[in-house]
Amino acid sequence: MSKISVLGYGRWASFHAWYQIEKLNNDVTMWGRSEPSFLELMNTKKNRYIEMPETLHYSTDLKSTLDFADTIIIAISAQGMQDFSKNIGECNPQNKTFVLCMKGIDKNTGERLSQILRKNIDDSNHICVWVGPGHIEELTAGQPNVMIISGDDKQTIKRVINMFESPLISILRSDDLIGVEVGAAAKNVMGIAAGFLDGLDKSSLKGALMARGCYEVSLLIEKMGGNKMTAFGMSHLGDFEATLFSKNSHNRRYGEEFIQDKLSDNIGTAEGVDTTKALYYLSQKYGVFMPITNAIYSILYLKADKNNVIYDLFKIATHKEFNYE
Repeated sequence: MSKISVLGYGRWASFHAWYQIEKLNNDVTMWGRSEPSFLELMNTKKNRYIEMPETLHYSTDLKSTLDFADTIIIAISAQGMQDFSKNIGECNPQNKTFVLCMKGIDKNTGERLSQILRKNIDDSNHICVWVGPGHIEELTAGQPNVMIISGDDKQTIKRVINMFESPLISILRSDDLIGVEVGAAAKNVMGIAAGFLDGLDKSSLKGALMARGCYEVSLLIEKMGGNKMTAFGMSHLGDFEATLFSKNSHNRRYGEEFIQDKLSDNIGTAEGVDTTKALYYLSQKYGVFMPITNAIYSILYLKADKNNVIYDLFKIATHKEFNYE
C-alpha cells in the first residue's frame, strides 16, 4: 500500500482518488479549499461524478496533504495552475513526485503546466504528466482503457507507471513531455470543433477534422522542440478519437451546444475554450499555420459568422495534404 495525495476534488480528481483506493488499494488523502462544494463532498462522500470510497481522507490543509505522501496527484482547472503552483511552492515540498492529471496550456503565457509547476518548486521534486483517452463514466463502469505518462525523468516515469497500472488502465511511457502536454491540451480544442460539426449535422467531416487537426498540432509540437509523431499517439490522436465520438466528452458537447446557441446552464465553460486562446498564441509565437485552430479561435473569441464554420475549418482542401505551401 502506498500513500497518495490528490489535490483537487472535481471530476478527474474524484476519479483518481477513487481509482487509487478501489483499484490499487492505496491510502489516499484528498485536498480541497474550505468552500461549500468540498465541505459537502466531505459530508456526503459523493458528488455528481462519483461515489467516493469510505476510506478516503479529506483535508483543507495544503501543507499537511503534501506532507502525507511522496506521490502527489494534481487535478485542477488548468488556468488555475499559475496561482496554485505558488501555493504549493510556499509549502516548500522536497523529494516529491508530482503527477499532473490535467490538460491545458496557460492562456496568457502559453506555458505548459509542468513548466508552471517547475518554476515554483524545488529541483529535488520530479514532475510527471498522466493523460490520454478515457471518460469517468466508462472507467468507473469497468471499461478498460490505455493512457500515457511522460515526465522529466525516465526512472520516475517507470516507477509511477508500475505504481499506477491495473487491469482497468494500461499505461504507456513517453519521453516527449512537450509533445504529450501540447497534444493533450490541443485535443480539447479539436473536441470543440467536433462538437461544431455535430451541431451543424456535418459529422461526416470528423474524419477530415481528425486528420488535419493532428497534422497541424504535430507541426506546432515540432516547432516547440518536441517529437511531431507524438501528436499521432495516445496523448492526442488516441484521446481525440475518444472525444470525437463519445457522448461523455465535455468539450465536444460544449461545441455542439455553442454552435446551436443552446448552451445549457449546467455544462459550464469547457477547458478547450481557454486552450484555444493559448494554442492560437503559440501558433503566432512559433510561426505555425494552424487553420483549424484559427477558425475555432475566430468563432469563440472574434464572433466570426458561425454559419461559415465548415468553410473556415476546411478551406485548406486545395492545399497539398502534408504541407501548407
